[in-house]
Amino acid sequence: MTDFTDPTSKNESEEVLETSLRPSNLNEIIGRDLEKRNIQIMIDSAKKRKKALDHVLFHGPPGLGKTSFAHVIAKEMGVPIHITNGSVLDKAGDLAAILTSLEDNSILFIDEIHRLRLQIEEILYPAMEDSVLDIVIGKGPNARTLRLDLPKFTIIGATTKLSMISGPLRDRFGMSFRLDFYTDEELKHLVMQKARMLNIIIDDEAAMEIAKRSRMTARIAIRILKRVRDMSIVENKEYIDMESAQKALALLEIDDNGLDILDRNIIKVIIEHFSNRPVGLSTLAASLSEEPETIETVYEPFLIKKGLLKRTPKGRVVTDNGLRSYGGNHLLDIVE
Repeated sequence: MTDFTDPTSKNESEEVLETSLRPSNLNEIIGRDLEKRNIQIMIDSAKKRKKALDHVLFHGPPGLGKTSFAHVIAKEMGVPIHITNGSVLDKAGDLAAILTSLEDNSILFIDEIHRLRLQIEEILYPAMEDSVLDIVIGKGPNARTLRLDLPKFTIIGATTKLSMISGPLRDRFGMSFRLDFYTDEELKHLVMQKARMLNIIIDDEAAMEIAKRSRMTARIAIRILKRVRDMSIVENKEYIDMESAQKALALLEIDDNGLDILDRNIIKVIIEHFSNRPVGLSTLAASLSEEPETIETVYEPFLIKKGLLKRTPKGRVVTDNGLRSYGGNHLLDIVE
């Protein structure tokens, strides 16, 4: 195995791996056994029928593999994948240009699909159901509709906010999968898998330490692994051990529960500024100088999952577990 203590020794294949560590097939995806079984059945059926795959929707917190699943499905089907984002499709013509350029049986991956405008959604309905595109030509009494045939294609949507997707659009997906947080053991296997892909030697103890502090999120585990690798390179170590992992995590200010500075500041503000009385999202965001959406989608789900924060009808409060772990002097020591 390559000695990674010398940065100049990286070969071309490792540099490619640095840019993308996505799995290349379903077997390489860690965990997600139920999702993988269902998707494999869908893929095998589509191949036998020589048809496009049914439309698929992935939802759940960010960083849990929605985009990776889309790429893997395209590779397993052996078809091209085209990628766009719901926030950039402003006009009907933008979507029409994409749909008319698709290849037969190809995949269109729409990230943040909940951000699609209503007029864009309405164009998608006949495209998803009947593979046709309805274009309105002209205005007023002279307006007429032109219907264009589209190749058979599959839409894979990804969203962190399922409730913001309209019912008619949700109903047009043949299968919907919620990707939940990873377990520590699954993340340990993921860290060791990515370490092998990067030609990094890491012991089990260090891999588990990274896993435990990764907010139960694959994307964060990979990011921490790279920073721990940097620490080992600087210290001229030939492998990642527990000491290297703990040093890097201390520099990143990630505590034993996986909480970073903003996580702890959320708890600190509720306890100290509001005496742990319910705090509204907008008030909490203003106190932290953060966007409400960032707190709601990135930080809250993890804190709630860890049992440190809870939502009430009147606002957010720290749980008894959160008070025991981060209340009083202990919280101040961590934050300051």
